[in-house]
Amino acid sequence: MKIKSVKFEKTYYRYFEPFTISLGTHEDQENIEVRLELEDGTVGLGEASTLFVISGETVEIMMQAEKTVQEMIVGEDVESYGKLFSRLQQLRATPAIKAAVEFAIIDAFCKRIGIRPYEFFGGAKDHIETDLTVGIMDLEKTLKKVKKIYEDGFRIIKIKVGKNFKEDVERVVESKKIAPEAVFIVDANQGFTPKEAIEFANTLHSERVEVVVYEQPVNRYNIEGLKLVRFNCPYPVAADESIFTKYDALRLIKEEAVDFINIKLMKSGVSDALAIVHLAQSAGVQLMIGCMGESSLGINQSIHFAAGTGAFAYHDLDAHLSLDEKTFRGDFRQEGPHIYL
Repeated sequence: MKIKSVKFEKTYYRYFEPFTISLGTHEDQENIEVRLELEDGTVGLGEASTLFVISGETVEIMMQAEKTVQEMIVGEDVESYGKLFSRLQQLRATPAIKAAVEFAIIDAFCKRIGIRPYEFFGGAKDHIETDLTVGIMDLEKTLKKVKKIYEDGFRIIKIKVGKNFKEDVERVVESKKIAPEAVFIVDANQGFTPKEAIEFANTLHSERVEVVVYEQPVNRYNIEGLKLVRFNCPYPVAADESIFTKYDALRLIKEEAVDFINIKLMKSGVSDALAIVHLAQSAGVQLMIGCMGESSLGINQSIHFAAGTGAFAYHDLDAHLSLDEKTFRGDFRQEGPHIYL
């Protein structure tokens, strides 16, 4: 069945509260919905979401890719998705658009043959557990938020750090007291030097904080620094901003710089994400999956990918919970940290 049309539409959301990481503060989110229609009227949907400080994409840049995408895939058979994915590799400057278009193709294809996307990806699981993220804020607000998250049943809590060493240590240590049975993902978003990152991890460890993933502690381009942290701190070290493509993943694996890779479809697209999964599994590197600022429509993509592949030790798929959405549009059901397909 041939692709009849593909269209982009801007969407806009407000965060319930300002969301701060070491790279800046965000109060709203502008995404792009991709609508792909086949000749028989079947519609596939995808969403592109990005943070300029991480990927360099803006909504204006992504919207300009609409005509290029149309020229690449309109009139082609949706069943030939492998060929289409190869063409879409040219969208190197707009990985979020690549992800949204690839998923829209998969969504339409799955509807045509009567399966759901997680089954397309392998059907390994029909249930995953996500963490919930606490942005950078003062101690009082941090503890209030951690307490609420813990009471809501979340046992994996992600805390953003990287702006103030002393305050960040206190926020994480005191959070552990509020949530004694929780484990933590600590994400510096490139906020530390290698020496600071090692000291920070050793300080938390001395306070017996269980950190299951220590995410992107140093600058994305400092691969030697990332490796230094990995071999000199007690926690598993993950790369996030350092890895966009399968080629980035291959380099970090060969350099022995990471214990974990954080895959985000918005950084890699679906096709490169699949390649990274296979690379990591072959090398014995663990995986987590994250998100940018997706609504329920966009987070749906990563949920189906994660459940279908069954490849991830940890899931950081909570962006939609921070956005003021008028209509829930995901093909999943969520009960606290538990997400069911």
